[in-house]
Amino acid sequence: MSDETVRNEAIGNIKYEVGQDNIQVLGLDIHNPVFLISGVVIVGFVIGVLMFPEGSAETFGELRPWLTETFDWMFMGAANIFVLFCLFLVVSPLGKVRLGGKDAKPDYSYAGWFAMLFAAGMGIGLMFFGVLEPVYHFQNPPLGVDPADTEAARAMGMAATIYHWGLHPWAIYAVVALSLAFFAYNHDMPLTIRSAFFPIFGNAVWGWLGHVIDTLAVFATLFGLATSLGFGAEQAIAGLNYLFDVPATDVSKVVLILVITAAALISVVRGLDGGVKVLSEANMVLALLLLLFVLFAGPTMDILGAFASGLFDYGRSTTP
Repeated sequence: MSDETVRNEAIGNIKYEVGQDNIQVLGLDIHNPVFLISGVVIVGFVIGVLMFPEGSAETFGELRPWLTETFDWMFMGAANIFVLFCLFLVVSPLGKVRLGGKDAKPDYSYAGWFAMLFAAGMGIGLMFFGVLEPVYHFQNPPLGVDPADTEAARAMGMAATIYHWGLHPWAIYAVVALSLAFFAYNHDMPLTIRSAFFPIFGNAVWGWLGHVIDTLAVFATLFGLATSLGFGAEQAIAGLNYLFDVPATDVSKVVLILVITAAALISVVRGLDGGVKVLSEANMVLALLLLLFVLFAGPTMDILGAFASGLFDYGRSTTP
């Protein structure tokens, strides 16, 4: 009995061959119709926003608060479930399942993987929100904390920030990454979100249902990256303007975004070894230097004390 037969029997009869829906466009191997549909919708969305900037700003300005206020319970609950699920995997026999098969060996060291995960998971967002979030949540504390109570607002500001950058987001990343890796490397399925839904919908995921799932995943990924990149570009331009009088115009921001995107594209094209890994390790070194500078140039004991109390408040606020 072949390995492929064993894998199929373990999870079901897989009627799909990786790449069967792909087409060649300008020498690029793209998925039809996910790439075409998502590409057309995204370009149309961008054009629409550029044509009607004021109306778009008003619409999204009203939509975001409504979503966060209406579905805050779902965000909090889902994030807690992700954390509990990851902890369950750690202590259960399922945690012993090796990605890639029982004889698979890791391609990179823990340090290399950590650098790439940190760069992909945190990235430019940490530079922007690392300062903004504590201050914002201090002024507008969640969970009904009175802003007039300075000490409680400070504690909640740090707890909310750690919530957004600590265990909870990493648990979400881990579940998505595990689902992609398990079905791709243990069951030879496409490295796409639809593969994770195979146990639920079966071979229907290779049809239009799967196309919808992957298209929504493209939207979520691209717009999420665009948001972080936009915030980061604004911060970087503000710093360049302060230090070198670089004009903080929309043109400057677009040029900076193009430079960052070009560097990321070159990194991806060069592959993990020659691109992503090198940039990620350089990023880790710079992040460590920045950490040490802030720690020792600032009020060291106050920073360490705030960090420790923030962890305590985070744990207290996220447990019953």
